[in-house]
Amino acid sequence: MSAAADSLSSAAWETQSFPDHGKKNSFWSAGENVAIAAVLMSMMLLPLLDPLLRWIFGSAAQSTGSIVQHLVLVVGMLGGAIAAREQRLLALSNVAESRLKGAAKAWVQACTAAVSLTTTSYLALAAWQFARTERETGHMLAYGIPVWAVELLLPAGFAVITLRIFQHSARDWMRRISCGAIAMLMILLIQYCSASHFFVPAAMIVLGAASFLGVPALVSLGGTALVLFMGAHEPIASIAVEHYALVINPVLPTLPLFTLAGYFLAEGGSPRRLIRLFYALFGRFPGGPAIVTVVVCAFFTSVTGASGVTILALGGLLAPILKSGKYSEKDALGMITGAGSLGLLLPPCLPLIVYAIVAKVPIEKMFLGGLLPALVMMTATSIWGVLRGRKTERTVIPFDLCEAREALWDAKWELLLPVVAIVALFSGLATTVQAAALTSFYAFVVATVIHRELKIFRDLPRIMAECGLLIGGVLLILGVSMGFTNYLVDAEIPARAVEWATHSIHSPMLFLLMLNLFLLVAGCLMEIYPAIVVEVPLLVPIGAAFGIDPIRLGIIFLANMELGYLTPPVGLNLLMSSYRFRKSVPEVLRATLPVIAVLSIGVLLITYVPWLTTLLPRLVE
Repeated sequence: MSAAADSLSSAAWETQSFPDHGKKNSFWSAGENVAIAAVLMSMMLLPLLDPLLRWIFGSAAQSTGSIVQHLVLVVGMLGGAIAAREQRLLALSNVAESRLKGAAKAWVQACTAAVSLTTTSYLALAAWQFARTERETGHMLAYGIPVWAVELLLPAGFAVITLRIFQHSARDWMRRISCGAIAMLMILLIQYCSASHFFVPAAMIVLGAASFLGVPALVSLGGTALVLFMGAHEPIASIAVEHYALVINPVLPTLPLFTLAGYFLAEGGSPRRLIRLFYALFGRFPGGPAIVTVVVCAFFTSVTGASGVTILALGGLLAPILKSGKYSEKDALGMITGAGSLGLLLPPCLPLIVYAIVAKVPIEKMFLGGLLPALVMMTATSIWGVLRGRKTERTVIPFDLCEAREALWDAKWELLLPVVAIVALFSGLATTVQAAALTSFYAFVVATVIHRELKIFRDLPRIMAECGLLIGGVLLILGVSMGFTNYLVDAEIPARAVEWATHSIHSPMLFLLMLNLFLLVAGCLMEIYPAIVVEVPLLVPIGAAFGIDPIRLGIIFLANMELGYLTPPVGLNLLMSSYRFRKSVPEVLRATLPVIAVLSIGVLLITYVPWLTTLLPRLVE
């Protein structure tokens, strides 16, 4: 390879490793990491064991599907507890963390922690009421295990999260006690004032302020659901009922399984092999390093489902390649930051699965619907990179067929991963969950057996804990949000929104324009997963009223959310690039503005050229 490719040093490569959570509170943390690794491993193997037993013995294991669905509940609550342990619960905003300093920051964090403690305590109570009621039904899961025993993980998980929020509420015990006292006062006020007419508006103001200052999205959305149910004098156990119903959704296991496959590859040497391959193929062209950046970032975001992971894992590897192509530091920074979100529309990316579950559309059609729009966004970004490359003087690198052939052979196993997923999904030989399990098992074998870059006992607990942390945070948000969403449905809010929209807007074209403007603002203010669960149930019926297919609406939605990764104040890619490259957020934003403009053009194309989204799903009907 060239000198640029040789610059992929081991020092740069080390920057991709995920944090070793086992070093904090080593015994308990290591136990949690091992536990979630065992659960994820069981989720991966059980769906594959089922057809094998049918083939050998003519019958499958007892209730395998139901067991795997309930393991999602285990992953969700255990992963949420780990996220609370690492103080990495997803938030709608981070104003207190990023803008405040000194004593003001400490006391604001204590007050917001009190709101969090109050909310998670009530969520634990709601879950306990649900589990206690379910015990009376006597339903069994399998092998003599009652369902209510597994459902106890809901209150237990929320209780652990509450304790960890209290633990992290302040650095000293005096402020922790003050925080706990504020939370107790809030609980007493709720008990005495929940029947009054001013309770709902007052509580919503407090929650809104706390959400702006940085409480977890779990608290923002779960607290909203609690307030609305209390204000309507409805049992709060309804929130836990909807949470449980969501996590045992038959297709939900695909969410952790596809994400796990991406984490196996991201932690091994796959980024290095793929960069070598695409550099060998495109490095000799003007703008070739930019094309390499786009393709590799899109691939890794699609399989990990985490744009920030892509920047952390690949930033140190791609930056020297872009600089070797004579790109300025500003252009290189903007390209890596912008390219990090490009895989959101490529299967099997996590947001595609979450949208499909919330909107109740087939996952396979969402995967197909995202392919052409993803290529549009990738092509637009690559063209910008090529044009920037032509403006710089660089040494022409001759194409080396031997190097390209060797790189292709070296990366063959990584290139086959999307093929395994797509063939399993669309061949009809496997269910959606089995296809996801096969994909994660394939990635596991590649990383541990073929390349031997991951050690089962040394590396897997840490990597799977990181995956579980992400999944747990997402599932907590999804679970508590379903209670909020169902309250809106019962209150006929979506129906009223449809009525207002159809009376106020008479053109589907105008609706799509207003939708893009709305989503652009929402993407600036909300993380992608809370945005999906809050906004999609409202937008899908409105889109249907204007004849917009829910799959097309979903791709438009997610394409706008790609821009949200690049726009302040919540833009995750801006924050990750700022951290990775040690630049200020405004500096990263200025470098990324050209890519944002290019992606905005791509969003408009996706919005107003419907066949880009609908062509492939219709071919399989």
